[in-house]
Amino acid sequence: MHTLTSDRSSQKLWGRSFIFIMLANALLFMAFEMLLPTLPLFVSSLGGDASQIGLVTGIFMFSAILVRPFTSVLAARMNKKFLLIIGIAICALATGSYYLSSGIGIILVLRVIHGFGFGLATTYFATIATENMPKSRRGEGMGYFGVGETVAISIGPLIGTSLLLQYNYQSLFMGGMCILLLALLMTIFVSRKPQQDFDSESQIAHIASVKLIEKKVLFPSLLILLVGIAAGSIMSFVALFAAERGFSNIAWFFFIVAIASFVVRLFSGTMFDRLGPGSVLLPSAVFAIAGLLVLILAQNQVQFLIAGALYGFGFGAIFPAIQTWCVNLVEEHEHENAMASFFNFFDLGIGGGSLVLGMVASAFSYTVVYTISIAVLVIYILLYSVYSLKQRQYEDHSLGVHIE
Repeated sequence: MHTLTSDRSSQKLWGRSFIFIMLANALLFMAFEMLLPTLPLFVSSLGGDASQIGLVTGIFMFSAILVRPFTSVLAARMNKKFLLIIGIAICALATGSYYLSSGIGIILVLRVIHGFGFGLATTYFATIATENMPKSRRGEGMGYFGVGETVAISIGPLIGTSLLLQYNYQSLFMGGMCILLLALLMTIFVSRKPQQDFDSESQIAHIASVKLIEKKVLFPSLLILLVGIAAGSIMSFVALFAAERGFSNIAWFFFIVAIASFVVRLFSGTMFDRLGPGSVLLPSAVFAIAGLLVLILAQNQVQFLIAGALYGFGFGAIFPAIQTWCVNLVEEHEHENAMASFFNFFDLGIGGGSLVLGMVASAFSYTVVYTISIAVLVIYILLYSVYSLKQRQYEDHSLGVHIE
């Protein structure tokens, strides 16, 4: 045990490059989150109706999903850091250009371009981050890496709405662009280890092909799809649910989610590294379910915020754990494909889930929406439990054959 602890502590995690890549990634998500509550208002000010606002939101995610299968091919031909800088630069230029839009058509074009940049940046941020952390501490490292995203998701909308209320749309879009340019500057100071030489024809063929889904990470990607559906119900409808129940200070709900996510990542990543995925994925799902259940039953503001804390503990541990699991299941030259599948399934869960659950909310109620989200996470637990049981049986069988 002493040797394991010594080896672990000797592998440095908090290097300059890791800190810069973590902060730059947080700034990317902050600029993105600043536009979530404010861009629909801008579209409306230009005469856009509800369907056009939905199209502006949806086409962004579609373009991000569309570009990610090409990230491995691009990384085989160009430097990942350069590709990451291109992705951030596209996001910055698109964000600053929204103010120049004179109609919905121009906004849609900019959203497609912005989505391409976001798809590139999120994928390469994750893969370069894994290069800058020891493999034995990857669960811990990915947990810390994602803290910035969680904080940005919480304070980004507040910053965006504050800029809009105190100034105007130009200040909002220029502010977002400046944040992204700061992220770009930080990325310039990120170092990468020397490029890997591919010594087999199979590796070369693998990275030279476009893969819509990396089969090696299909199961964890299906799990993050289910998590995305539940997350979509929180992102899209919790503000409306709170207003319906008479709860105020929705910003505090998201702030508490962020704090809980930060706290749980201080130890969940280490648990993943030492005990494996199951030590994190099952308990965190139980916390998320508990949070949704308390949300449904909440009768006052305190109970509403407790629901946020429980959900934050759950989601804050699940997301980086599955992300790390995906990276661990593939070889280094397959990291882009693994992260592309991970993010695409998560985005599909959020987008598709929000669409379906929105129709459920219109036909029934938000209580039904969160009941369905609980059911989705129960399915998640059942699927992982069956998977773990089969893996254990397979390992026991292999061990028995080896002994014989």
